[in-house]
Amino acid sequence: MTEALSFIHRFEKGTDQAARPLLLLHGTGGDENDLVPLGRMVAPDTPLLSPRGKVLENGMPRFFRRLAEGVFDEDDVRRRANELADFVVEACKQYGIAAPIALGYSNGANTAAATLLLRPGVLAGAILLRATLPLSQPPSTDLAGVPVLILSGAHDPMMSPQGADRLASVLQHDGAVVEHRTLPSGHELSQADVSLAQQWLNASHSWAREAQARNP
Repeated sequence: MTEALSFIHRFEKGTDQAARPLLLLHGTGGDENDLVPLGRMVAPDTPLLSPRGKVLENGMPRFFRRLAEGVFDEDDVRRRANELADFVVEACKQYGIAAPIALGYSNGANTAAATLLLRPGVLAGAILLRATLPLSQPPSTDLAGVPVLILSGAHDPMMSPQGADRLASVLQHDGAVVEHRTLPSGHELSQADVSLAQQWLNASHSWAREAQARNP
């Protein structure tokens, strides 16, 4: 179903209400329906929260403005990341779900990265597909133990592996547990992305259960 709150979005309960939800963040030109099939492939039983970006670029929804290809409006990045974080907090209360793990692609992955850096605690982790560092001077923050998977394309003309390397380095410096893989692909997604995301998500759930058992 599509609801409003502060973002137009789609929420699906899933069949396992205790599972860690996924926050689905689409790429340029997508909407709240775009990544639902991917979310279901990665986590068949998990609640899904999927907002539509509010920024329009030639009629195509995005989560923040860019000044040119690969050149971000960083003031807008900060504003929109905080706006998204407020929505996530609002939606978690509305639907009775825990802090989600972001599953973002391209512009959505960059938005998830910015949210991790600017609003720690709102996201429980992130799967960043074709991401780069969205801020030239990212703030130092506390991401101790937060799991992050970055999947880059070796031949991606839009998000270079070097940009993803910088993102991974910043997140690791802030304490996140980062796994960064570079796949033999371009900007498009492949079955390898689905399989690796699914494996990583299952492993992260196991880590969370073990940590909870150690600290009930």
